[in-house]
Amino acid sequence: MVEKETGISPHLRMKQRQEIVETFWYIAAERQKIFFNKLRGICPLTTDPILREYKFCNSYRASDRVSQFLIKKVIYENNNLREEDLLLRILLFRLLNKNETWMALENKIGIITKNNFKKEKLIKALAKISRAKGVIYGNAFILCANKYFGFEKKYENHLALLEKIFKEKINKKILEAKSLQELFEILKELPLIGDFMAYQMAIDLNYSPLFNYDENDFVAAGPGAKRGIRKCFESFEDEQKIIMWTVENQEKEFKRLGLNFQDLWGRKLHAIDCQGLFCETDKYCRVKFPELKSNRTRIKTKYQPAKEKIEYFYPPKWGLNERIRL
Repeated sequence: MVEKETGISPHLRMKQRQEIVETFWYIAAERQKIFFNKLRGICPLTTDPILREYKFCNSYRASDRVSQFLIKKVIYENNNLREEDLLLRILLFRLLNKNETWMALENKIGIITKNNFKKEKLIKALAKISRAKGVIYGNAFILCANKYFGFEKKYENHLALLEKIFKEKINKKILEAKSLQELFEILKELPLIGDFMAYQMAIDLNYSPLFNYDENDFVAAGPGAKRGIRKCFESFEDEQKIIMWTVENQEKEFKRLGLNFQDLWGRKLHAIDCQGLFCETDKYCRVKFPELKSNRTRIKTKYQPAKEKIEYFYPPKWGLNERIRL
């Protein structure tokens, strides 16, 4: 495995594992190729045995199934939602992180808004859903499960958190955030919300009409991204700078490596996407380069074709929906 020291900028130096860094760019291009092959009904989706066998997220976070549900169903389907409704819906959905739970919950109580947010009513509804379905949380993110508010069930504590946000007017503070980083800083101070979840929630909120920050203004590396960065680089100065370097140099790197990267109808990879790609690189390396040790040694989830086809829809402010074509 080749290692070399590369001067990225006058303020950033890092010692990279060349083969692993090239794998990062390969995964970005090949996973996006899979995305378009699915849309066009082209088989096989990929000849890469690792990407065929295991589940990997899309190169663009907004294209993932849960993000698509959030954007379409939680945020944009109903045009009569107030700011406080959107805020509540986005935070609650990301805490649950499971499309099926959201649909079951709205089937029981109706469209979730601030007016019909009654903690005890939602506790009863989620208890029924839990008994019927067994699992009510998605497994993409590890959510803090402590009993901060004194309740036994995780969802009881999460509902208590949402109640606190509105009772103590934290919602107004969130809505007045002047930047993506400020939004992140406010969210991460909340109980049960760590740095990674605060960043994910900030990005979710920024999909909505509530905010319109540039996703490249700020990035926070999650645990998986940190593992991926440590596999790509033997030494480095700053995780945020590494991610932003990938954003700034993507076209040059794809060209240098001879990779045909198909962007998202003209939208380049943003910081949230590159952050996620480092996480996917960590996963891929567990199989491809097992000698690179971390606290995760295998990929848990195998790839299974989705039963329902996604009709892709992105935040209208991105200007992509009119460009979507097969």
